[in-house]
Amino acid sequence: MDHVLCDYEEAWAKQQNLFPGLEFPQSQPGMYIGMNPLPGAIETYRWLDDHPETDVYILTAPSVHNSHCYSEKRDWVEKYLGLSVVENLIITPHKNLNKGHYLIDDMASGKGQESFEGSLILFGSNEFPDWASVRAFFEKSLDPNGSLAKTGPWDAFFNSESGVTDDFGLNQEDRDWLNMKPEGKEDLD
Repeated sequence: MDHVLCDYEEAWAKQQNLFPGLEFPQSQPGMYIGMNPLPGAIETYRWLDDHPETDVYILTAPSVHNSHCYSEKRDWVEKYLGLSVVENLIITPHKNLNKGHYLIDDMASGKGQESFEGSLILFGSNEFPDWASVRAFFEKSLDPNGSLAKTGPWDAFFNSESGVTDDFGLNQEDRDWLNMKPEGKEDLD
């Protein structure tokens, strides 16, 4: 949620002004419920959630400096996305324990993102600087019938410089097949 759905920096700066000199301004009640949504976050979440073949969950890590963050994050989800979405809220410091095709996160590691079995969409990266770019990616990745496309920008999934990492769980043989050149066409590069 923080830095992806919500403007954590803005809320943190407000808390720091309210509690100058406090080492962890995020430790005060009101920090998490007071975060504003990032531009395009709510609309893109709803678009993905309404898509017939997607099952969207919010996966967020708790703050060890604020016991209120659990309830405030839950209340934030209800306030901006509705009570029904609260059922799809998962608060855990171990994001790798969850299964899915994609994880949209602002960090590549630290809370288990590096071990997530699906693909990591690195929010805030050059490839995915905002929600418009995330939506554009999914518009290309979802076919008109509503399922994840079987073909797509494979180079993005195998390019470690890209904001998308991992390989959809493909084994080495499948990855080799996707990268195979037709016989006699080895010089196509």
